[in-house]
Amino acid sequence: MSSLPPESPPRLNPPPVNPQRLHHRPLDRRRFLGLGGAAAVLLGTGAWSAGGAFAVSRRFANPFTLGVGSGDPTPDGVVLWTRLAPVPYAPDGHAGLPDRPVRVEFEVAEDEGFARVVRRSSVLAVPTLNHAVHPEVRGLRPARPYWYRFRVGEHLSATGRTRTAPAPGTEPASLRLAFASCQSWGDGHFTAYDHLAEEDLDLVVHLGDYLYEQGLAANKRGVRLPAVFDSEAYSLAQYRLRYSLYKSDPALQRAHAAFPWVQTIDDHEVENDWAGDVSQVDTERDQIRSVFRARRARAFRVMYENMPFRLAQLPSGSHVRLHRRLRWGTLADLTMLDTRQYRDDQPCAVSHSSACTERLDPNRTMLGGKQKKWLVDGFSSSTARWQLIGNQAPIGQTDWDPSPTQTHVWLDPWDGYVAERNQVLGEAQRRGERNLVVLTGDRHQNYAWDLKADYADPGSATVGTELVGTSITSGGDGADLTDQGRDFLAANPHLRFFNNQRGYGRLTVTPTECRNDFRVLPYVSRPGAPISTRVSAVVTDGRPGVQLD
Repeated sequence: MSSLPPESPPRLNPPPVNPQRLHHRPLDRRRFLGLGGAAAVLLGTGAWSAGGAFAVSRRFANPFTLGVGSGDPTPDGVVLWTRLAPVPYAPDGHAGLPDRPVRVEFEVAEDEGFARVVRRSSVLAVPTLNHAVHPEVRGLRPARPYWYRFRVGEHLSATGRTRTAPAPGTEPASLRLAFASCQSWGDGHFTAYDHLAEEDLDLVVHLGDYLYEQGLAANKRGVRLPAVFDSEAYSLAQYRLRYSLYKSDPALQRAHAAFPWVQTIDDHEVENDWAGDVSQVDTERDQIRSVFRARRARAFRVMYENMPFRLAQLPSGSHVRLHRRLRWGTLADLTMLDTRQYRDDQPCAVSHSSACTERLDPNRTMLGGKQKKWLVDGFSSSTARWQLIGNQAPIGQTDWDPSPTQTHVWLDPWDGYVAERNQVLGEAQRRGERNLVVLTGDRHQNYAWDLKADYADPGSATVGTELVGTSITSGGDGADLTDQGRDFLAANPHLRFFNNQRGYGRLTVTPTECRNDFRVLPYVSRPGAPISTRVSAVVTDGRPGVQLD
């Protein structure tokens, strides 16, 4: 087995400080925003004085070991991200930095060589956020690329490339995006991201399971990890180290630096299959709801530290606003959902069933009342030709049993919340949403299928299309068509395509069609796999349902 390079703490000028003083204080959003200048730190206005900031010496180790990123583009701006980590695997989770702010300079340019710099400012990387920065840059021109970079002392980060959204009221010729999910570091190499970084894209949509909380004592990469990674992530330091491991991956760094990302989460950023305030771990510790909320608050805090989120996504304790809508001119709206935080617990206390009638309860919710209203109201208010929805777990029915006499389904996805699924799809139809395309992760398999108004009625109307994307690595190498896939195709007449390889979706939206190329790899157990398009799924403007090309 190979091993990670040895790390030694950098020589720092300031005297030692108590690492518990700020790093483990609960992050309260209202208190954070009430500090006034803290908002300036995150927004990148440079409004804070440099007084008290840690002065970086020439012996300071490279702080940009985790790369750079950008996200949530608007017509006039974007949020940038980096986190300083000269010692990314320091066991205390502080990444080798003192308990003091560090000033980080950044610049944005119209060219890769930075001859035409349009924004130059600085922000403070504060220990409260593990020395992550999220400057929100405004005043940029719509529908064009920009390049950005960060500097700390004499250290310069890698250069990132981002892109602004089209101007309101304009219809661009296309929207090109990739959607991805489920990247278990221990299940294989992130080769898919090497290929994704070479695509011609406007943005990347990540649908959750960015990392896995589970222990990594055994992993398929054959890398010997420090003992701190052996157990499941639970503490603040453990979550921080898990992100450091993932974000150290060169392929993932290249994909973040190549395009702006729009992200949400699923379950493994916190704990497997969690639902609202309910833990699914059968231990006395996590079954206490207040204890689980505290764990969720730690996971959310570290998630924010490591993703290109705007200030609007700064957590408040165990709550974070992840559902949001981005507009790509009048061509497409991208609506990102949160199907974890507001849901009822999964029905019937089993993972899958053919006899669970609780899943049909009209009062069960996946989205929560406020998010559901926000979603369906968006169907009415949208002026976009295409309605794209970023969704964590499959909304379409997945029947395991080819027999016509019963329906055997998983209960964690929307099959456990049937009435609300029917309500959402019914509202899309009633409000005249003619081009509904749902992009989904979680399943570690590729599907293309029709969304039906009522899966209990095989003759019910097709109201949209769902494209379920496979994992980056989760599940290992996989195969094209498995026995389970054959059963799925036989049991689900709305299912047009099944595949069980690793990869991502490459979506091209134009005024006339929405085309997804299922990009797949033959293996992830070793590096260097080639990529190919297994099949293309096409939705034509004004004609709900999917065709294969």
